[in-house]
Amino acid sequence: MAISKSEHTLELVQDLLDDLELGRSSGESLILKASRLARIVGAEEIKEWLRFELGGFKSNNDTSLKYMGLTGRWTKREDNKGYWVPLAQIEALIEAEKSKLAVMRIPDSSGDYNHAASVATRAMNDASSNISKFSGIRSKVMARLHLFVTDVYYEKVFDHLSESIFESYKRDVDNLISENCGDVIDQIPSAMERLGSGDSEAISHALTTCRRIIESFADSIFPSTDETIEIGGNELKLDAGKHQNRINAYIHNNCGSKSRKQRFRQNLSNLFDRVSTGVHKDVSAEEAKALFLNTYLFLGEVLHLRKDV
Repeated sequence: MAISKSEHTLELVQDLLDDLELGRSSGESLILKASRLARIVGAEEIKEWLRFELGGFKSNNDTSLKYMGLTGRWTKREDNKGYWVPLAQIEALIEAEKSKLAVMRIPDSSGDYNHAASVATRAMNDASSNISKFSGIRSKVMARLHLFVTDVYYEKVFDHLSESIFESYKRDVDNLISENCGDVIDQIPSAMERLGSGDSEAISHALTTCRRIIESFADSIFPSTDETIEIGGNELKLDAGKHQNRINAYIHNNCGSKSRKQRFRQNLSNLFDRVSTGVHKDVSAEEAKALFLNTYLFLGEVLHLRKDV
């Protein structure tokens, strides 16, 4: 089964974090993998920086100069002197200095022992200093990489969680609407199609459909009757034209929370006002989509009242 872009990105991020935290890949391999991640998530500055880490830094590029500083590559900034080489070369220099240090020895006593010992000691100190300096650059690169990957990880975990929560809720709502209000579910694709076009006439039709969806919903969950109901000290009629009253009556009968009932009533009133004929010209495409989504979520929450009882 094909995985979504979000899932693929999350897998790549988790793999990169493991590589970074377990030290199981070379710097160049990490840079290549992180470059792919930067491309996927559209991180343009990071993508440009990583290109310099692969091919070497440039003195005439702002991003290059910025990351020369962030990765500790300057040796004399005012003279534009520093380590412009890519990360792979920094790592090669570390290994070369380590190899050099491994074979260095303080010479045995001889006629000019003090001078020879001084030269050897200085060479060993220089090698140790170079290892420390180059390792510091590599550590800063890895820290920047880890920061970037971690930021993407938490963002994608949240996105994936949000997708999972919404998809799960959507399936539940679709099933509830299908089981309880078959006429309503048939009207939803029409509203979505009209909203997708974006022109004012289509938006007006979509909002009219939203109103019909709410009215059909009222007819399904609380059919019209000549009876009345008292809610909050008010006697409400429940005849065919009183769709809001009938939905509120259903909520009143199935919801025990006073504050939640009040929120339902306010939301329903606001929805009815905005989808009513006469105000369509004041509704933008973005608000129309939000109204449709609000309508859909409202129906789902009301139907969950019966399920939760």
